[in-house]
Amino acid sequence: MRGAGADLHVIGLQQGAALGIPVGLQFQNDLLEGQHGCELGPTPWQNTLAGVARPVAGKAAYPRKPLILRGFLAVSLPPRGKTNMTTQQLVLSLVLATMVFSVALELRVEDFRRVVRTPWAVLCGLIPQFILLPIGTWGATLLLDLPPNIEAAMILVAACPGGSLSNVVTHFGHGNTALSVSVSAVASIIALVATPFNFSWMIAANPATASWLRELAIDASGIWLSLVLLLAIPMTLGLLFSHKLPRLTERIRKPLGNLSLLALLLFIVAGLIKERQLLTLGLLPLLLIVVLHNASGLFFGWLTSVAMHVSTRDRRAVMIEGGMQNSGLALGIIAVQFHSDLGMVTLASLWGIWHIVSGMSLAYYWRSKDARSAH
Repeated sequence: MRGAGADLHVIGLQQGAALGIPVGLQFQNDLLEGQHGCELGPTPWQNTLAGVARPVAGKAAYPRKPLILRGFLAVSLPPRGKTNMTTQQLVLSLVLATMVFSVALELRVEDFRRVVRTPWAVLCGLIPQFILLPIGTWGATLLLDLPPNIEAAMILVAACPGGSLSNVVTHFGHGNTALSVSVSAVASIIALVATPFNFSWMIAANPATASWLRELAIDASGIWLSLVLLLAIPMTLGLLFSHKLPRLTERIRKPLGNLSLLALLLFIVAGLIKERQLLTLGLLPLLLIVVLHNASGLFFGWLTSVAMHVSTRDRRAVMIEGGMQNSGLALGIIAVQFHSDLGMVTLASLWGIWHIVSGMSLAYYWRSKDARSAH
């Protein structure tokens, strides 16, 4: 995919994916060859994923078309020349904006002032994302004998920043939400430079992936638009609402938070139920890689926060920021610049599923721990 059409797709994909919005599990056949005229050759992981592929008549050279796993991320390729969000993406964006608004109802401007007075904590949240996880991932790809496209996908995910969903998970886990929001905002801006830089040096420094080197084109307008619409506006409205209408805020805060969280979980469950027949044992090897990779991000967040002696609430925020990478942004880049390579798309999509599971599980553990300590 090249030229102006490809540029339009970059903008549309990154606007939909810049904050890693989770959506239902979806497999889309004919995505590349039918809609975009891209031909894919077989990859080393097609045999592993044979359980989710089906024969297509009339394709002697390539008897099985790849099914594109879009998993839990608001990333889809619009028709050629268009960048409109789908209805599903729009609904999920509204759900996420509502969740951010409900989180903001429990924050005060003073919370952000404390973050400004302690930039050390923000730096602590950025180190795992842009230094430790990329270096650790690069080292893992050198040690592990994995297919080059899988290693390239791991490197790309590690090079991406976190998304605003991490703010919601941090809040649910009684972490420092203001710190999480601040780190997410700063990380998204830094990512315009750091993501292409980290991806380039890691890919080039690994002999197995050197041929996968690309000059990543990250659309700045998409990042800014997502930050404004899905983070800045609902966060500001929530702060103003709680300041101007404290009594009403107290009445709606908990029900609104529970409702938005329930809506998010319903989307996830509905997607899993709808596509349950496609969840085969063939995905287990990739899922294991994703679980360990995600665990390393959480570990690097914990290690950094302990080394820098931040508070417990700050440590929780830093861990979530380190473990919830924006695999939605990674999927957008993969679709446009790597022709939706099956192995890369599958790994990035599984990241989108698992980091929600691991993040929410960790947050629930922290909540339970706090409840026990209170008694």
